[in-house]
Formats: sequence, C-alpha cells, structure tokens
Amino acid sequence: MARKVRVAAVQLNPDLDTPTGTVDRVVAAIGDAAAQGAELVVFPETVVPYYPYFSFVQPPMTSGAEHMRLYENAVVVPGPVTDAVSAAARRHGIVVMLGVNERDHGSLYCTQLLWDADGSLVLRRRKTVPTFHERMIWGRGDGSGLTVVDTAVGRVGALACWENFNPLNRYALQAQHEEIHLAHFPGSLVGQLFADQVETLIRHQAAEGASFVVCATAWLTEEQIATISPDEGLRRGLRGGCMTAIISPEGQHIVPPITEGEGILVADLDMSLITKRKRMFDSVGHYSRPELVSLVLNDTPTAPLHRAYPTPGAPAYEVGPAGSADADAAPVAAPEHTGNGSRQTAEA
Repeated sequence: MARKVRVAAVQLNPDLDTPTGTVDRVVAAIGDAAAQGAELVVFPETVVPYYPYFSFVQPPMTSGAEHMRLYENAVVVPGPVTDAVSAAARRHGIVVMLGVNERDHGSLYCTQLLWDADGSLVLRRRKTVPTFHERMIWGRGDGSGLTVVDTAVGRVGALACWENFNPLNRYALQAQHEEIHLAHFPGSLVGQLFADQVETLIRHQAAEGASFVVCATAWLTEEQIATISPDEGLRRGLRGGCMTAIISPEGQHIVPPITEGEGILVADLDMSLITKRKRMFDSVGHYSRPELVSLVLNDTPTAPLHRAYPTPGAPAYEVGPAGSADADAAPVAAPEHTGNGSRQTAEA
C-alpha cells in the first residue's frame, strides 16, 4: 500500500505591532493544521516576528528605527519562540517548518527552522544570499544548511525565497534524495508578477526534483500596508505576490492555491508518485551524467574564529602548530579540510 502523508501550508497574516503576536498565531495554526490531520505544516518566510517589508519601500536613511525594532523583536535560537513552537510540535505530533528573523548577537539572518514531530529541532539554516533590499537587513548563511534531513514524514529539505531560483541549490538537495521540499516566500510583495513567478518556479522545481513542494506565503491587510508607507505609489509594491500551494512530483497543484487572505491549505501526498516521476526522469540518477557535470558542495559551517592551537571544547575549527605531533595526529586537522576550515565534498 502506498505511503500517504497529509501536509498543510499556512498563509498567515503576521502581527506587525506586538513582539509575540505572530508567535501566538503560529501556535494556534499548528493546532488547527493538526486538527485537520496534518503531519507537516509550513509557514511563510521570516513570518516571526514579520518580514521586513519596510526595507522594500523605505530608503536606508529613514528605516533605522524600523530596523532597530526588528532587532528587538527578532528570534534568538534557542529561546522563548523556539521553546513555544517545539512544545506545539511535540504536543500535536506534527513536523513544523517556520521562517524567522534570527538574531545572533549583532546580526540578523533569514532563518528556516524545522522541528520533527517529537519537538526536536532537526534543521536550522540561514538563507545563503539575501535578495536585493534584504541585503541591508540580513547577513548571509553558509552551506551547512544545504542538507536534507530524515523526519517523521520523510526526507525533507528547504530553501527560502529566491534561493529556490538557483539551480545549484536545488540540485544539492536533489542529490540527497529529497522527498518533500519546503519553500516559502514573503507574500504581499511586488504584485501579481511575483505570484506568477513563484508558481512557475515551484511547479518546475517539483517536476525537476521528482519531489513534492509545499510552499507558504504571508498576507498583509490594507490597514497594515498603510502603516508601512504613506505613499500610495509605494504601497502598490506591498500587494499581491501570494502563492501558498502544494505541488506534486509531476508539477501539478494537488489542491487550488491560496492567493488572497488567510487560510490553511491541506493535501494528501501519495509518496508513490515520487517513484512514478523518477522512473521517467531522475535528475541525480539515470538521467544524470556526473562524469560530465557534477556539483561541489562546501557544507562546513563557517566560523569567525579559527584557533591556531587546540583548546578542548572550543567551538571554532582548530589547527595544531605546524610540524607538531599533535598537528599530525589530531582529528581536528582532518586532511579533507582546507586552510580556512572549510570542507569540500563532491555531490554527483
């Protein structure tokens, strides 16, 4: 009998005013999705506390106060927000993907957090390249997040927003035999053009990787848009762009998408469709030529500090002194690492 997985994608209206308002809405939506039998639920990009919409329409000179407010309300991992979502995932026995603005001391990151059904955090990845205006807000992640993890619903990978446009990012996850791809975008941005682009992308992505794609976007009310900019011309850039959808490995919508307002999309995934698609096209198997074209993935976490001498328990990558016995024998100086502490692996 074919394995079935019920999933949910949430088009959520974030709370732009209070520090914990969006978290409360997320926890409530987890319960609503679970009540409908969902085993996996996906939320929009950096929906907690909210996507930095202000950065798209305000120049840097005038956006300092909003940027500081985002710092004050951003998510620390681990912390109260991760504790609350972990508890909800565990209580309902559901896998949860949530996009957050993560604060790591003096920097913010666009971060994707994935909890398994037992409440354990199994993936914490940062968007590798913030897009356009986002570069004024977020730092860049590293290759350690380009990984697929085993969960209660299968092998799951994730990319944020325009990372999904990058074919090498997609291939890195496909090469790890991703079954369910989780994508999310900000929503309420750029207009219908953005919604059309997202739909085209995720449908292609599903067919290319022979995986299911679960995609979630956020949605702003007209009242919220008015608080972000007093200029009606600029407000046009804060409408549309919503495409909450669930796509089959054949590139088809399983259920109609949500493009306006709030809502929860629920669908059953027939996991046998993955093999059905791969029988015809397996991008990393019988339809690949790795001796002609392959991918090199540096998936080593970066660190701002590399110690010259080993220190027990130190978190940074360490190298023993040149010519010492410890340097020759110590596992921390494994030969597959380059001089800056990175590790290179070939993905066929």
